Amino acid sequence: MSEIEIGRGKRGRRAYSFDDIAIVPSRRTRDPQEVSTGWQIDAYHFDIPVIAAPMDSVMSPETAIALGQHGGLPVLDLEGLWTRYEDPRPLLAEIATLDPALATQRMQEIYRADIQPELVTERLRAIREAGVTVAGALTPQRTQQLWKTVVDAGVDLFVIRGTTVSAEHVSGRAEPLNLKRFIYELDVPVVVGGAASYSAALHLMRTGAAGVLVGFGGGAAHTTRVTLGIHAPMASAIADVAAARRDYLDESGGRYVHVIADGGVGTSGDIVKAVACGADAVMLGAALARATDAPGRGFHWGPEAHHPELPRGHRVEVGGVAPLEEVLFGPSRVADGTTNVVGALRRAMATSGYTDLKEFQRVEVVVAPYQRS
Repeated sequence: MSEIEIGRGKRGRRAYSFDDIAIVPSRRTRDPQEVSTGWQIDAYHFDIPVIAAPMDSVMSPETAIALGQHGGLPVLDLEGLWTRYEDPRPLLAEIATLDPALATQRMQEIYRADIQPELVTERLRAIREAGVTVAGALTPQRTQQLWKTVVDAGVDLFVIRGTTVSAEHVSGRAEPLNLKRFIYELDVPVVVGGAASYSAALHLMRTGAAGVLVGFGGGAAHTTRVTLGIHAPMASAIADVAAARRDYLDESGGRYVHVIADGGVGTSGDIVKAVACGADAVMLGAALARATDAPGRGFHWGPEAHHPELPRGHRVEVGGVAPLEEVLFGPSRVADGTTNVVGALRRAMATSGYTDLKEFQRVEVVVAPYQRS
């Protein structure tokens, strides 16, 4: 790997974002209708490689059911408003009307309410009764406290998601979550992240995780780069983690761990490039928050936006472009990559001559930086 000299005492590796790369069509093209966008993690098959980010602006029980019926994987934030309040809709409406200068402080107050285990059970039960795959997310800090409630509620997939999650968290104040022991003792597949380097991802794969979330500090509602100085350009991060998946496949004797791009995947072109770099699926936040039927009502925020001590995100206005079905499948009425995102992925795969996602991961990629208009 070539490195760039930052100064006499520091060198750094060049990393690339989605805007720095482009895919190159091959000698063959195909019919977009003959392209498959399906993928499978553990025993669960999905028609589209779209996972909803566990954010209150993106997922409610109702939108989770809708996304599941459209063939995606919904993930509900089990530390969000839907598990703190019996009916959070008035609070969601209030958040959408807050003055930007007061939004962070007011959201901290709203999210100070305790998580109610009985609401965790109720929300997951409602999704299960609708007949879609049930997935819920906790941060590593809350997993010890609530995991049994989540598993007893009948969750199909368990997501442990933080700004960054490591297999070797060290703490002198409290016993940290032992991911390897936790995953081994759990009866459901676990997806963990974020990670953004080869070594961090390899260690997470060795814990027994079924999937690794790639990325932190790159989402539309994050300010992690500003507050902590941490940022991972997504094209390079996904390629690094995909290399860890390849090496772990050999190391483990054939165990495949799914790579899921999480953060900075805002348009259909970003989805295409994420898969081209090695992702099996993408976790979408802002892209789904733009749906006119999303619970955020045109606004988007993550749990970092209301952290009680050090907020690392904010509420952003993303607007409403179309209902969820049109965001996913069209027809698109705009040319900016915000609607018909699955159709765009199909067309990119067909234009490049590939019939499924695993094949498309081998597409040629070039470095071609440009500025979005």
